[in-house]
Amino acid sequence: MIALKNIQFHYDPGKTILNDLSLSVQKGSITAILGPNGTGKTTLLHAILGLLAPQAGEIWIAGRNISAYKRSELSQVMSLVPQSEVVPFNFKVIEYVLLGRTPQLGFLDMPSEHDIELVRNTLEMLEVQLLEDRPVTELSGGEQQMVVLARALVQEPQVLLLDEPTSHLDLSNKGRLLKILQTLAQRGVTIVFSTHDPDAAAMIADHVILLKAGAVLDAGLITEVLTSEKLTQTYGTEVKVLPIEGRLVTLLINGRFGEKEKVS
Repeated sequence: MIALKNIQFHYDPGKTILNDLSLSVQKGSITAILGPNGTGKTTLLHAILGLLAPQAGEIWIAGRNISAYKRSELSQVMSLVPQSEVVPFNFKVIEYVLLGRTPQLGFLDMPSEHDIELVRNTLEMLEVQLLEDRPVTELSGGEQQMVVLARALVQEPQVLLLDEPTSHLDLSNKGRLLKILQTLAQRGVTIVFSTHDPDAAAMIADHVILLKAGAVLDAGLITEVLTSEKLTQTYGTEVKVLPIEGRLVTLLINGRFGEKEKVS
């Protein structure tokens, strides 16, 4: 579904963010991009989405080079849930989520009854339908995250990209969000999410890409990649990976994740 070949990207000459990066994501899979803060995860997602153009390399989406897509076409194939979203106007939730239908509408078209019904069904699926008439700016962090996800889902994407989707959520909302992502994957949506938290990856991902210093350290099935040795190498601090009740759990032996790579 997604293939990147020898991607090279920098914002400023001499400060490489993505370094000869190659990876692939299978259709219908849940893939976690795992790595310390500041290692290029957000930049990578923005490159996949076509928001950033690499200085070298190729990006292929659904069998087509990304350069062959119009911006409107890409928006019909992929959507992004950013780590944080600044809402510039005092939109009500239903108005804000309806913005996600823009790629599916013609020039100057107004949302139809079908569009409004889709928005309401999506809010209900995410269990935030009672927020429909609330201003987005008055929502809690967890509520706003679900509303941003709703806006991305009403685009009806084949690929859903999420940047650190659990970073601002409490345990209850984290579990709910991850369960929703599993349900979407079962419906055929390809899920790619970045995270610095190995446990979030272990809960739902079938594939993991370990990213360090803008390069792929390892990639593959979660059972093969999420090991003590590889996570210790990725984060620069000793990590143990243990199987508990059918899934992998990480334990820090010393320090904190990414403490040797503090880059905002």
